[in-house]
Amino acid sequence: MCGIVGYIGEQDTKEILLKGLEKLEYRGYDSAGLGLLTKSGVEVIKEKGRIADLRNAVDPSIESKTGIGHTRWATHGIPDRKNSHPHQSESGRFTLVHNGVIENYVQLQKQYLQGVNMNSETDTEVIVQLLEVFVINGMTTVEAFRHTLSLLHGSYAIAMLDTGDQGTIYVAKNRSPLLVGVGEGFNVVASDAMAMLQLTDQFIELYDEEVVLVTKEAIRIMTLDGTEIKRAPYTAKLDMSDIEKGTYSHYMLKEIDEQPGAMRKILTAYTNDQEALAIDAAIIQAMKDADRLYIIAAGTSYHAGLIGKQYFEKLAGIPVEVHISSEFGYNMPLLSRNPLFLFITQSGETADSRQVLVKIKSLGYPTITMTNVPGSTLSREADHTLLLHAGPEIAVASTKAYTAQVAVLAITAYVVAIQLNKEVDFDLRQELSIVANAIQTLIDSKDEMEQIAKEYLETTRNAFFLGRNLDFYVSLEGALKLKEISYIQAEGFAGGELKHGTIALIEEGTPVFAIATQKSVSLNIRGNVKEVVARGAHPCIISMEGTEEEGDRFVLPPVHELLTPIVSVVPLQLIAYYASLHRGCDVDKPRNLAKSVTVE
Repeated sequence: MCGIVGYIGEQDTKEILLKGLEKLEYRGYDSAGLGLLTKSGVEVIKEKGRIADLRNAVDPSIESKTGIGHTRWATHGIPDRKNSHPHQSESGRFTLVHNGVIENYVQLQKQYLQGVNMNSETDTEVIVQLLEVFVINGMTTVEAFRHTLSLLHGSYAIAMLDTGDQGTIYVAKNRSPLLVGVGEGFNVVASDAMAMLQLTDQFIELYDEEVVLVTKEAIRIMTLDGTEIKRAPYTAKLDMSDIEKGTYSHYMLKEIDEQPGAMRKILTAYTNDQEALAIDAAIIQAMKDADRLYIIAAGTSYHAGLIGKQYFEKLAGIPVEVHISSEFGYNMPLLSRNPLFLFITQSGETADSRQVLVKIKSLGYPTITMTNVPGSTLSREADHTLLLHAGPEIAVASTKAYTAQVAVLAITAYVVAIQLNKEVDFDLRQELSIVANAIQTLIDSKDEMEQIAKEYLETTRNAFFLGRNLDFYVSLEGALKLKEISYIQAEGFAGGELKHGTIALIEEGTPVFAIATQKSVSLNIRGNVKEVVARGAHPCIISMEGTEEEGDRFVLPPVHELLTPIVSVVPLQLIAYYASLHRGCDVDKPRNLAKSVTVE
């Protein structure tokens, strides 16, 4: 959600900032803006809509070598130019962009800003107006910045310009991601390293409640009380080619196609010198010491966690609970005596999960983060990290990160099971290699998936996904993929639950997708299909070799039964993609959604 870029140096900043914002489009936004520092002040350009609209609004004659930019995902106030960032103080001296949510902005406005003319409905404007009030009352800019931050309750990543100090970008962070990039004769600010990767691969991580003064020659980090901190940069290990679409029309399709390669990368990363699957010994020990594993996740990662529960319980014999992070944070259940927490997050920046992590660490319990982004906040703050090795995922709808999560969960459970001397009667390395080949076969069947999307979803307003056992969890993910990018009202259900109320919604022509890869419940799910057909549903059964019957719409290549979720989800990803495409939706950037959910 939301994106920040900043540049201070010797180059013309307009194009640098616009290109940086374009790299952050994947995060989700509804408006964008620039603040360009010029000799006469700060030129602010803001537009509702896409970066392309902002680009068209920028006067090419503006000369600026210092600036900040922002993509906004609305939290306070409707998406429009007035509420877009940057926001300015009443005199125009201070210009600021902000990611996050300030929980006490109303109280601060009442206490400090009586008589100040507010120009927006946002919490962000309160920050920049406070700065000016404190400077007017005698503070220096640095003092006012630190004092303002000390009053804020909530999350923030901030970049600010002061016309009274044209050689500095003022930066701060709390519970919202922000990096400072290091260059020669310039420095940059970014929510995500990929925004400024075209300029530098050297970045400094910022921690919560830190203040940074960025000039073109130096980066000065301090705490809110003024204590100075020294921190070396790290090298961002991203390949620019990984974050480009290449010949693909959409990132989502590219990332679906990258799944076989991701499976093979995962196998390489988690194979030791003896050609056996392996994970960090400290993680193994943490699993052994735990009497219960608590998986904390949200959205697609939550669906992966439900599958992971089956792996840890069936293979390793470890009891598992799976919780939605936004609920767990405010309604913690009674914990076992020796709990271990596993946080699953694609971005490693998910605010809902991080607030749980902070609470769990304060209680002294051990933590593991499973993420696709090394160096991300949840990775850095947890005791241990399991990396997905899927490569950058840009499309809002997660595809390869989800299948990577399921694969790494399987590997972890499998290795722990062996270490616990549990009986394991299959070679997971070999089985995951078969999975990679099966996914490739499905990717090569795109035309069939496009035809299914046309046949079932061209004009429908709703759709149902049914499954039992592991197929139920896949149905949840299939429904989520369809609804988030095509805006079709889609729901996933355990097959047996349909008749406990939901079957009332079935009417003539309602599309019902049924997943049937589990032999033990194949007949049951087919019975559920007959129930909906009797009420007029239009059924699409996706089965697997070994469970197929005549009349099934698509038959998947066979894989080990525990690993079917990695394969059966792929046709659902493709069907959702083509449904969105044919309905004229923005596949990669669906409305109202963000890739990284960095606010609670």
